[in-house]
Amino acid sequence: MDARSERIAVPLAVDLDGTLIATDLLWESLFLLIRKNPLCLFLLPFWLMKGKAHLKCEIAARIELDPSALPYREEVLDRLREDHTAGRRIVLATAAPRRLAEKIAAHLGVFDLVICTDPTCNMASTTKRQALTGLYGDGGFDYAGNGRADIAVFDAARRAIVVAPDRSAARWYRSHGGELIEAPKVTVKTIARMLRVHQWVKNALIFVPLVLAHQYFNVELILKCVLAFVSFSTAASAIYILNDFFDLALDRRHPTKRHRPFASGLLSMPFGLGAMAVLLLASAVTAFFLPPLSSAVLVLYLIATTAYSIAVKRMLLLDVLMLAGLYTARILAGCAATGIEVSFWLLAFSIFFFLSLALVKRYVELRSTALPEGERIAGRGYRAEDQEIVAQAGMASAFASAMVLALYIQSGATEKLYQHPWLMWPLGPIVLYLTIRIWILARRDELHDDPIVFIITDWRSQLFIGFGAFLLFSAGL
Repeated sequence: MDARSERIAVPLAVDLDGTLIATDLLWESLFLLIRKNPLCLFLLPFWLMKGKAHLKCEIAARIELDPSALPYREEVLDRLREDHTAGRRIVLATAAPRRLAEKIAAHLGVFDLVICTDPTCNMASTTKRQALTGLYGDGGFDYAGNGRADIAVFDAARRAIVVAPDRSAARWYRSHGGELIEAPKVTVKTIARMLRVHQWVKNALIFVPLVLAHQYFNVELILKCVLAFVSFSTAASAIYILNDFFDLALDRRHPTKRHRPFASGLLSMPFGLGAMAVLLLASAVTAFFLPPLSSAVLVLYLIATTAYSIAVKRMLLLDVLMLAGLYTARILAGCAATGIEVSFWLLAFSIFFFLSLALVKRYVELRSTALPEGERIAGRGYRAEDQEIVAQAGMASAFASAMVLALYIQSGATEKLYQHPWLMWPLGPIVLYLTIRIWILARRDELHDDPIVFIITDWRSQLFIGFGAFLLFSAGL
């Protein structure tokens, strides 16, 4: 008997979490449950008191999992399909609850047997080892796993296939050998994508009150704005991670978002939770050096963004109104950090301007998603027939922001801050150019970025923004 025939004759047992799929179903199921009904959080301790197996089964009974959207490890899946075609007996041996394990097995169609968790038995570590040795004997099967809980099964297997190992499994592999299937490397770019560093540019709005108050060279206020910027940026990154957890299933169906670190399985959810804790701690420490009012704005921002991630983002119109409010909250944070008085004109302009940009974001999503008549876009409250009204509302908001700016320039408030208010009149047309151009590009299907990021990175927009800043500065001389 040759080596391949010998391998085919021996059953292959495969772990699920972290091995066949680059994620952990317990964590995924938990966030699916919270998204569906946040009140179930209060039931978790009672379920856990009856054991981890009971907890898993209770969560699984309340969610709907799409097995086609999971991040399968293609190298492992190809091996299973090849061996299954050759006649090898393939066993899914997992600590996942039966309802989820059997759904995944039925979807893949390569397993002859499913060994999994029931309400009274958590199929992990020594329990899994006993189940497999009871069926095939000690050394009578090969086993593919990835973590500490799999070491007991590795010891009983004829041959171990160590997939994307954690530290414990990697140490076992170095000592005992076997076959290694490594995970893709995590790079600095991966971490930056997790943090969405490019989105931090939005927090530059914190500096707006300082600039408009002509405190360009006030070192104390600049330092406070920098601290507020760091505090908001780290807090925002923590919420981006949380948002990714709630949107895993949706992101995996998206042509570009499916490559995000958590959707693709490149980073684990426990790693993300640890990163969130570090980020929130850094945000709190930084906020400690700012006035209490600044911390209060930050807390309200965190509450609002969490509510947006869990529920509001799926609510018609409330989502874009909250997005506009979150942008305005950054301006309020700048006022709170520096003690500069909040301007009614600035807040009114901010609400209308950012509402227009939030609406264009939804408009792009509607245009880029093929939807049957009457069906909502996934994870949103909008339908295909809403395109025109969204566009009309967005354009109206753009013109309203320019109108607020024009009224401000003409008001007596500018005479107290600017020597030559008439130099500011071109700011209205500049705002209209920026917003109307974005809407035209969206209508042409040529806008593919977040509109804020687009404005900051587009050279034409940069040119007009620079010219507007020059006029604003000149008016104050």
